[in-house]
Amino acid sequence: MIIRNVSLDIVCGITSKLPDTGRPEIAFAGKSNVGKSSLINGLMNRKSLARTSAQPGKTQTINFYNINECMYLVDLPGYGYAKVAQSEKEKWGKMIERYLHTSKNLKAVFLLIDIRHDPSANDKQMYEWIVHNGYEPIIIATKLDKLKRSQVQKNIKAIRDGLGLRMDNVLIPFSAETKQGREEIWALIDELTGMESC
Repeated sequence: MIIRNVSLDIVCGITSKLPDTGRPEIAFAGKSNVGKSSLINGLMNRKSLARTSAQPGKTQTINFYNINECMYLVDLPGYGYAKVAQSEKEKWGKMIERYLHTSKNLKAVFLLIDIRHDPSANDKQMYEWIVHNGYEPIIIATKLDKLKRSQVQKNIKAIRDGLGLRMDNVLIPFSAETKQGREEIWALIDELTGMESC
């Protein structure tokens, strides 16, 4: 995918009506601070289109990024750490669930897991939730550059075991620093959306 233009087209809050974009959508889920914004910026070759923050829970809306006027990358609110009231978290949860349930254009959900840690209870819950909604999550193991090379395989195995992945479930290690994994992720997105020619 050669990215000619990118824009943040649609921002949905808790009460917003979810759009029918009429274009293929790829969603990104992950707990707060797992590197979702960095991944999206890395995929789009932009420094700060998706706002990154050291403070967890920055993304509190569903953000639709229009790529080349032919598909959308959809950034879902982070779950987990954010220092927000339980009632707010439940609203975000409902918003994510509503999106997974109702989007006519969603082709795949990428679930981001920090490669340095075993999947948390929240990660496992999110994985099961995505499966329950009829999608086969593609796992992206973020923050690859924070590990020594010798640790990578052991940590990937810990993620696979922790989520109960099958051998054929896709897991792609990714580094926002070195961009390792970027080409693989785009190849998969192109395949899932049929947008190779876009």
